[in-house]
Amino acid sequence: MLEKLRNLKLINSVVVLNDFFLDRIIKIQNLDDLYRQILEKSKLGGSIRGIPQTDLKGGNATNVAYALARLGCPVSLITIADKISTQILKETFSEFDKVLLSIIDGKPGRTTSLEFNNAESIVNVMISDLGDNENFGPEKLGMEEQNMLASADAVIMTNWASNKKGTELSQFAFSQSASAFHLLDPADIQSRSEEFKQTLPKLVDYLNSICVNENECNVLLKQSELDVISGEKETKKLVQELAKRYSIPVDLHTSTGSYWSNGKEVEYAKSFQVQPKFVTGAGDVWDAANVIGYLASLSDLERLQFANGAASLYVSNSLGIPPTMDEVLSFVRANSQ
Repeated sequence: MLEKLRNLKLINSVVVLNDFFLDRIIKIQNLDDLYRQILEKSKLGGSIRGIPQTDLKGGNATNVAYALARLGCPVSLITIADKISTQILKETFSEFDKVLLSIIDGKPGRTTSLEFNNAESIVNVMISDLGDNENFGPEKLGMEEQNMLASADAVIMTNWASNKKGTELSQFAFSQSASAFHLLDPADIQSRSEEFKQTLPKLVDYLNSICVNENECNVLLKQSELDVISGEKETKKLVQELAKRYSIPVDLHTSTGSYWSNGKEVEYAKSFQVQPKFVTGAGDVWDAANVIGYLASLSDLERLQFANGAASLYVSNSLGIPPTMDEVLSFVRANSQ
């Protein structure tokens, strides 16, 4: 693994589409106490103080692009933003010399992410205003963006679920990048589960992987009239059946481990044990490392381990900063003995 990743030299960039959000992370230690305070304040108004909050750039595409850049990968991000948020994007990526931004004028999304400290883990619930991400179709891509796609080593489509034109955009972006590796991460498909099931056959000829988390996988399993995932053995069978049924390789990342299947073979890599401090965006970091693993021609097990390592370092960083390549390689090497 180490040799292939250190020697990876991409000639062209990884193109990521298409969402950008302004995110606010609100950490809630005691939900019952906060709910009680909200009920009290709702009668007369006033402030609830002492709730830790963090503002940062967000959106799946933006997060994936940033994680890729941190790992040293050349990146082209195609997204949408207004004048103020464009400056935020430019400042965010200013530290990298291998990032190209194509920013289309429009209204960015806004998300408030509520992070709850449960007994066993940290979970997040996101409240979003989609902005113009909701109707981002192929018509927004001019010659500059089409040239990016034509020369890409990989194209990553994110947050299909928030984009009413996500299917058309995916078909166009993938058709314009015939020689590239293609990955789709649909995000939370709960409200469009049947439509997503019907979309997969339209994308089967383009896709090298669909990447989902546990919740998204369970939604697709239910739509496919299959059981929800449970233990390692059962989950392997279900992921293999999904990949076989839709003729698309499936990458699944969960809190306990990651899975891959092409419908014939199946692989599993157990998660590294870390203390989670920051969970919003962890799946995006996993996606970034996973794609690099594909491009470096790692074995399926190595690729899952590498992606798990990147995500573990991210969630254990209280500032929510994606790791560098050297940090991930050192971590995986030290924890895979």
